[in-house]
Amino acid sequence: MVQFNRRTFLSLTAGLAFTPLTRSLAAVPNRPPLRKHDPFTFLFITDTHLQPELNANAGCHSAFLKARAVPADFAIQGGDHVYDALGVNAGRANMLMDLYKRTADDLTLPVHHTIGNHDCFGVYTKSGAQPTDPLYGKKYFEDQFGQLYYSFDHKGVHFVVLDSIGITDDRMYEGRIDAQQIGWLSRDLAAQPKGTPIIIVTHIPLVTAIEDYDARSTKPEKHHGISVVNAYEVLPLFDTYNVIGVLQGHTHIVERVEWHGVPYITGGAVCGNWWHGTRLGTPEGFMVVDVDNGILKTRYETYGFQSVEPKNT
Repeated sequence: MVQFNRRTFLSLTAGLAFTPLTRSLAAVPNRPPLRKHDPFTFLFITDTHLQPELNANAGCHSAFLKARAVPADFAIQGGDHVYDALGVNAGRANMLMDLYKRTADDLTLPVHHTIGNHDCFGVYTKSGAQPTDPLYGKKYFEDQFGQLYYSFDHKGVHFVVLDSIGITDDRMYEGRIDAQQIGWLSRDLAAQPKGTPIIIVTHIPLVTAIEDYDARSTKPEKHHGISVVNAYEVLPLFDTYNVIGVLQGHTHIVERVEWHGVPYITGGAVCGNWWHGTRLGTPEGFMVVDVDNGILKTRYETYGFQSVEPKNT
């Protein structure tokens, strides 16, 4: 039996198949009865890490062709569209984004975008970029996709897309939801009709158990980048609303952790192990999400990509 020595979770399932949440969020204290909504399906497609190397463009093309064959209302891109804008010059960063946008035309679905850490331009000093560059940092993402965090509604369900990337003073990144965004999130949730089902999207996970089963680096990390370092400031906001699920990217694994009645679902990666095969047993793929009666039922779809340089983990 695996023991989790830093956190106690209500339940944890890691793997390629999930069972739906079987009890109402209203059973958790302080949550109102669920407001009715229409059923629908959408796609959660995260960590494409598009690049011309390792047949990544062909891989994304195959993934998107399979994705568009799934009857779905829209897609959410969970971040890390390209690999990599953090540490390259403007010419390379712009080439990667152009490649992503051309390939993404294959989806033929409305797409809502989430910023990932690799979607920030020139942050690493090795890029040669300066903070005065008009594309620096998150401006690279904003110019292509719009707002860094926002919300929208679909068939009676309220979606909130967060910016989980904190750019540090020493030109690195960490997982963080800043104070301004937490204030906005609090107001956005409070503005919804009582009992509205809510789905949260974040690139860097708010809740994950990956540090308990992934091998740790022998070199201490200067910044906490594997999960949102101040998640403790965000999670209490969900206790009095009907948050029926949180979708996450970044770690390239398929994982489901439940905390306070909310499933935190990490959606794998289109690129798998950065186009080198499986990542901790998770192959290249994307997630199909069915939403019905306040429950998220997910399945992970692979698309048959064969790495030209396998480094499976």
